[in-house]
Amino acid sequence: MGKSNFFKASIIYLLLGLTSCLYAADNKSTSAGTVRHLNRAEFKELVVNVDADGWKYLGDKPCIVDFYATWCGPCRMISPFLDDLAKEYKDEIYIYKVDVDKEKELAGYFGATSIPLLIFIPKEGQPQASRGALPKEEIKNAIKTVLLKK
Repeated sequence: MGKSNFFKASIIYLLLGLTSCLYAADNKSTSAGTVRHLNRAEFKELVVNVDADGWKYLGDKPCIVDFYATWCGPCRMISPFLDDLAKEYKDEIYIYKVDVDKEKELAGYFGATSIPLLIFIPKEGQPQASRGALPKEEIKNAIKTVLLKK
């Protein structure tokens, strides 16, 4: 390969690399109207730094965190409810999911020994937890009363 072709190929690879980095950075933002799956690092950035002392919610809107597992029937049952509610309340709350099998330490921090475990985190104040598969209307009621204080 001549110097000219090598230079052209290098520029193309550089541009592809930059494009993928920009896409990854944009993908870090929380999309309104969708449920977002979080790993520990993202959780520490968007929800609460579990390695720090005390509780300080980091989000700009209230959120629900669903601790789930892919093999869990009740978790699969409420997943469509959460998808629907993420769209319905897209301008008011975030909905996150944490896979307890992939994020064991994070699940342990919240005592997610029984799943699904929904943590309702208001912008101000303490979170409230609910274990088990809640009907969609109960989740909606918790959004209104705990998160939005309506």
